[in-house]
Amino acid sequence: MATVRTAEAHWEGSLFEGQGEVELVSSGVGSFEVTWAARSQEANGKTSPEELIAAAHSTCFSMALSNGLAGAGNPPTSLDTSADVTFVPGTGITGIKLTVKGVVPGMSAEQFEAAAQDAKANCPVSQALKATPIELEASLVD
Repeated sequence: MATVRTAEAHWEGSLFEGQGEVELVSSGVGSFEVTWAARSQEANGKTSPEELIAAAHSTCFSMALSNGLAGAGNPPTSLDTSADVTFVPGTGITGIKLTVKGVVPGMSAEQFEAAAQDAKANCPVSQALKATPIELEASLVD
């Protein structure tokens, strides 16, 4: 069964002087302010489309990796994933770097790397972002 998740954005003013707000409607967790300055300079307590993409990608990747590891008989104790989305004004999103640290008993570093590469290639957010170069750094921790 398909699910639909909704976010809504409201913007007032020009790109450089204006401001907006994005609301996470489906979950109801709240609204977040957005500005051009928060996107292209310092965040200063506001979010950006790139930060929202980073949140989606790090979460989706972690879920895909967890599922793949469990399916191979090595469910993770924990996975900590960060996603860095690089935005260049006038160019757009130029790259994404996923960094994952996992605690997975009974798994070698090579096996973990292979599982992480598979999750990177196949998680739905990675699939949606195929036009963007995605780098991965995966490591096991004790």
